[in-house]
Amino acid sequence: MANIIKRNKALSVLPLKSSQTIGAALAFLGFRRAIPMLHGSQGCTAFGKVFFVRHFREPIPLQTTAMDQISTVMGALENIVDGLKTICEKSKPDILGLCSTGLSETQGSDIVMGLKTFRDKYPQFDQIPIVTVNTPDYVGCFESGFALAVKSIFQQLLPDSKIYTKNNKQINILCGSFLTPTDIETIKEMVEGFQLEAIVLPDLSDSLDGHVTEQDFSPLTIGGTAVSNLQKLGESIATLVIGSSLNDAAEVLKEKTGVENHFFSHLMTLEQVDEFILTLQRLSGKAVPPKFERQRAQLQDAMLDTHFMLGQMRVAIASEADLLFAFSELATSMGGEIVAAVAPSNAAILKKTPTLEIKIGDLEDLENIARRNHAEILIGNSHAVQSADRLGVPILRAGFPQYDLVGGFQRNWVGYRGIRQTLFDLANLMLTCHKGDIEPYHAIYSQKREVHHAVRTAS
Repeated sequence: MANIIKRNKALSVLPLKSSQTIGAALAFLGFRRAIPMLHGSQGCTAFGKVFFVRHFREPIPLQTTAMDQISTVMGALENIVDGLKTICEKSKPDILGLCSTGLSETQGSDIVMGLKTFRDKYPQFDQIPIVTVNTPDYVGCFESGFALAVKSIFQQLLPDSKIYTKNNKQINILCGSFLTPTDIETIKEMVEGFQLEAIVLPDLSDSLDGHVTEQDFSPLTIGGTAVSNLQKLGESIATLVIGSSLNDAAEVLKEKTGVENHFFSHLMTLEQVDEFILTLQRLSGKAVPPKFERQRAQLQDAMLDTHFMLGQMRVAIASEADLLFAFSELATSMGGEIVAAVAPSNAAILKKTPTLEIKIGDLEDLENIARRNHAEILIGNSHAVQSADRLGVPILRAGFPQYDLVGGFQRNWVGYRGIRQTLFDLANLMLTCHKGDIEPYHAIYSQKREVHHAVRTAS
């Protein structure tokens, strides 16, 4: 069990944390014809939008209540009402997410009261679902904001009691914020391999996968989970939860629908993917498709090919809890050692991480620990690139945001194929440090023969 070392600095010197508010916004972006609205200043929203655009390389629908210095002091209830009216009137979204920010939380804005005032004043928009979620960015992190938004969607949009007719071919999948659009696509392919249908929440693989559409511009998300599918969640035979951060949201879903949960911390080790495949087999009653057996055999071969480079590698990781836990288990499963681990915020899963200690802090903390413990490779987002340069070690970019690498948001980390590629990438980075190279062997007899020949030539 890892020892969690709490933050002991008054400020972040090299920030690692991404805002809880934009984590919540990302969850809403996984729904079709959706738009998040952040209750805060224009700068709060613009800053988050810049990260989204640079990471996904896509236009991001994001709105703001545009609090200014007057509304910050005198009250911003009218900003909420006017903002909701404008969006509902002009864009007519299928779902609207109202997220608070550090500014509005500090000011004391009540977004629930703002929504109630809007409903009373404009009943003509009652058919548009609006979800409120309190996400001050001075607590939590990107991952926790994402999880809070999913939980709020279940709490506010699902009926408290309803009798459902079961569909034996349908399952629910809750996808954590650490999964990329390609990861989610891979998970859907595994489900379809067992002739099951999945309702994915949220489905970034359909909304932020980087596809060209016929529309020149849309103020709302294009693709994603249809809001109407929320009413079908109770018809599923099971809910598969990928990412420990979504456990609370999954429990709310179970209370509302009665559907049993199956929890997976991640799908980035052979054991976890095996368990996922066997769960799908039990739920479907179908045999494991041969293609998955072949992919598993390919992964095993890759593990043999890379164990010279990855065995005893010394890894430093800076990321949020779910991703940190996943990479830690992957590295240690290959014989590596986690010598430095830093997370921006505490989470229950961190205690189970296979390392001696985890620091809640920033990238300065990571650099100090990694330098002291002689780390050989660093895993982190684009914020950690300069840290890797100062440490003189290679970096594997993972997590959010990735703004200095095109296509980073589309990396596949999960499933047999995703793990296989990750092992190759880690091994190649270790080779840049000459780890795993086999030194040439010089027999002592050949050395003596060369000396004798040199003496004879000289004489």
